[in-house]
Amino acid sequence: MDNRTFFEKIELRAGRRARIGRIVTYVLLSLWGVIVLFPFYWMLLTSVKSYGSYNAERIPAFFTLSPTMENYADAFTQVPLGGYLVNTVIFSVITTALMVVVITLAAFAFARLEFRGKNLIFTLFLSLMMIPGELVVITNFATITSWEMRNTFMGLILPSVTSVFYIYLLKENFEQVPDELYRAAKVDGTSDFKFLWKVMIPMCWPTLITIIILKVIECWNSYVWPRLITDEPAYYLVSGGIQEIRENGFGRENIPAMMAAVVVVSIPLILLFLVFRKKIMAGVSRGGLKG
Repeated sequence: MDNRTFFEKIELRAGRRARIGRIVTYVLLSLWGVIVLFPFYWMLLTSVKSYGSYNAERIPAFFTLSPTMENYADAFTQVPLGGYLVNTVIFSVITTALMVVVITLAAFAFARLEFRGKNLIFTLFLSLMMIPGELVVITNFATITSWEMRNTFMGLILPSVTSVFYIYLLKENFEQVPDELYRAAKVDGTSDFKFLWKVMIPMCWPTLITIIILKVIECWNSYVWPRLITDEPAYYLVSGGIQEIRENGFGRENIPAMMAAVVVVSIPLILLFLVFRKKIMAGVSRGGLKG
């Protein structure tokens, strides 16, 4: 057997093993995808079943031959789902906008400015991440209540306008901008704010986009704080609104209508992720690199 034939056999075996490995990987990923996506499929399927057909099923059916959109119409006509969505949009947009301003200024100060006690203050900032969330909620509740801001958008928004983790993430990203650019800008007489606006924010835009998207998702899914600080339906967000619909709207037995409301609430976040998924991955990977 010559060397050429020997190496060809090795290449064939290696190629066969690589193909088998890819097949196994795709099969496992496909199975995992089915497991992850099945609850969403079941939610969507249940939402297009009529109340009568759903209750008539002795064994749950994995498809329906007579889908209906009646449940979606009921979600907007029989309960104030539209109002909950509007409240959530207002809360998410204002909270995210204020938070971006706060964390950008804070991250820039920690990354570029020199002042006494900066490292100590930043260490104390990071130590706040070790405090249990329940303690923060109790403190915020006592503060907002004493300020008489219960059942107001201001009371909903104020405790969420900053984030130690996002400040840390953005600070690490700002520090990747070369110091030479900052020194050259200062020599040219550029102010710190102008350097932040013209140079650092454009260069770190993927990370900011990621933070904005993650914050919107966090606000949209917020449940504990809105339920704690609001007890008037006029200020309910979708998270609390779904619970209100379940208790006092359709009732616990009308599962198809409940699923229709949940689908309506879930669609904006799914679309948001599908549209910006590449920017999210780029921002997270960029935030984890140094140099």
